[in-house]
Amino acid sequence: MVGKRLTFSILTSAAVLTATAAQAADYPQPPPPPPIIVPPPQECCDWYLRGHVGVGMAGGSDAEYIMNPANNNNFAFEATSYSDAYFIGLGIGYEFNHWLRFDVTAEYRAKSRVYAYGTYTFGGGTFGDIYEGNLKSWLFLANAYVDLGTWYCLTPFVGVGVGGSYNILADFTDRNQTLSGRGYGRNPGDWNFAWALYAGVAYNVSKNFKVELTYRYLDYGSITDTVDCIGGCFADSYKFDDLYSHDFMLTLRWNCCDFDVPPPRYVYTPPPPVYAPPPVYPPLQSRG
Repeated sequence: MVGKRLTFSILTSAAVLTATAAQAADYPQPPPPPPIIVPPPQECCDWYLRGHVGVGMAGGSDAEYIMNPANNNNFAFEATSYSDAYFIGLGIGYEFNHWLRFDVTAEYRAKSRVYAYGTYTFGGGTFGDIYEGNLKSWLFLANAYVDLGTWYCLTPFVGVGVGGSYNILADFTDRNQTLSGRGYGRNPGDWNFAWALYAGVAYNVSKNFKVELTYRYLDYGSITDTVDCIGGCFADSYKFDDLYSHDFMLTLRWNCCDFDVPPPRYVYTPPPPVYAPPPVYPPLQSRG
């Protein structure tokens, strides 16, 4: 009899524990932790903006004297010089891939002082004329560059550019050293073919901002002016040809990337409490 009671008690306890476990499974469970959202990597577009400043060591061939057919003299230039000039420019570009890119630029070149000296003979004497003026230019170039690889954020590159320049010779004067003769130019402006060669290095300040130091050889054509002398004369013309410049440029280049946005911050919210029913114990059985 005792054995039957013990068996019945064990079976009853097992049934109660099973029912309790099943009932506990029906209670709501805590929600899973919020997912960690990793922001996508920052992407840059292929377009970029650029701005540059620099100084150019200007040069050119000796001035050419173009005599009026009505005149007859043996005037010839003996010396020609050009002063240095600063310039500033803007542009927009496109990176075709990691080693090839293109851009177009517009640039203003401030005045470069032009000086020329020439002599002629008249009445058994030798006379000299001094010519002075200011050469200014607008330069428009389409450029292509080859980036040669990046080491420690430094990217050397070479490039070539073609386009046009609008050259202006302003305040051009002709002054005779001995006589009182004087003449003034007509402030002409001429369009010319222009081309350039580049060599430089870029420093990657950040993913979307670069600083470049560049040498450029620039050939930007010629300019011709006609001088009208005071008191009346047959006006002669003067040509400054083969204009070139050794330029040193500092360029800032900005890719059209999105600005860095920090990932969102999550506030931890503890899960709601889970109700656990009190344990149920089997009834005590007597041995009677």
